[in-house]
Amino acid sequence: MNTIKQAVLLVGHGGLPKDIPQQAVEGFMKIHKQRMRTGRAITNEEKELEAVIRNWKRTPESDPYQAGLENLASCMKPNLDGYILKTAYNEFCYPSIETAVDELVEKSVSKIILITTMITRGGSHSEIEIPEELNALSAKYPDIDFQYAWPFSMDSFALFLTDHIKNFKPELATNKN
Repeated sequence: MNTIKQAVLLVGHGGLPKDIPQQAVEGFMKIHKQRMRTGRAITNEEKELEAVIRNWKRTPESDPYQAGLENLASCMKPNLDGYILKTAYNEFCYPSIETAVDELVEKSVSKIILITTMITRGGSHSEIEIPEELNALSAKYPDIDFQYAWPFSMDSFALFLTDHIKNFKPELATNKN
């Protein structure tokens, strides 16, 4: 029997670690913004600076965003029996979406469902960049079944938020889960 290996790729925005040298971030941002304005091709210098940022060693103290996304993934994992669960980041953190997909393909995964923590419409990452990246990945891996579980139902999300408000306990607000 040939079983399909399935994966969920939880995509977060990504953040900058608190302890990264400011000149690396400023150099990257200057080059990146200029490229976005002019439409020029990415340069080796931009790729190198992006790699420095993405591969910077992180801890929960230096990058609480990454720690938070990893914690969310660990809370999701027990409910995703039959799926490989992996995290990826739109920017600033390792792995990128493409790198994470490459790693899943190496594990013979044939179906990948991407889901992002970027909930509402109107954001360029969830609405434009991730779909563009998925198109490129579909061309790179035509035998992989890619699905993008977005946009979210605003009725379901609103219900989640209102339920949270009704059940919120301020004394538990420091809980890391």
